Amino acid sequence: MLLLVLAVVPAEAQCAMCRAVLESEESGNAAEGINNGIIYLMIFPYLLIGGVGYAIYRMRKKAKEANSEASGL
Repeated sequence: MLLLVLAVVPAEAQCAMCRAVLESEESGNAAEGINNGIIYLMIFPYLLIGGVGYAIYRMRKKAKEANSEASGL
């Protein structure tokens, strides 16, 4: 999973209207900024899902440890 996060593949993910407007620009700086913004916004749902998954994992691990301690008494 960590490898997927660290392996960055260049992506050009623009809607048709954005692409048409940005292709008409000469320098291409705006297009690069838009692409970086799209990738930046795509990261947050994965971070949220990962955080929730980690919290659930930690809660289940803590409950399992509590059950094993209680049965050991």
